Amino acid sequence: MPGASVATIWVDADACPGAIKDILYRAAERAALPLVLVANRALQVPRSPWIRMIQVPRGFDVADNHIVAMAAAGDLVITADIPLAAAVVGKGACALNPRGELYTRDNVQGLLDMRNFMDTLRSSGVETGGPRALSGSDRQSFAGRLDRWISACAAR
Repeated sequence: MPGASVATIWVDADACPGAIKDILYRAAERAALPLVLVANRALQVPRSPWIRMIQVPRGFDVADNHIVAMAAAGDLVITADIPLAAAVVGKGACALNPRGELYTRDNVQGLLDMRNFMDTLRSSGVETGGPRALSGSDRQSFAGRLDRWISACAAR
């Protein structure tokens, strides 16, 4: 991968929406930043020196564990998985969800607590509903946050 000391964008790709992947592909090319998609199934990615796909074995949290092991301080992880976000933020990486919400040391524990509370409710039979569909404003918010991260990364 070009530029070994350059920050890398890691993607929890199994659940990442296609529209977000497209934004990431364009951004990686434009900014010449390594983009690594991690999934437990093969994905088609554009041919590029900046973009690669890693297929991990199927299993509970295998992709997440790979990302946690590989992400370094200063990297960016794209995920809607709050436990994964908490783990990489704890390592000094940044985490961004597909709706453009940045996970930080200040907010990730509260989000993790709320996620665990909702999981407990679901386990006891309470219907909590699922996430809403990704909207155009979500995609815009994601692209804006990504651009700000790339700009900050380039300033380093």
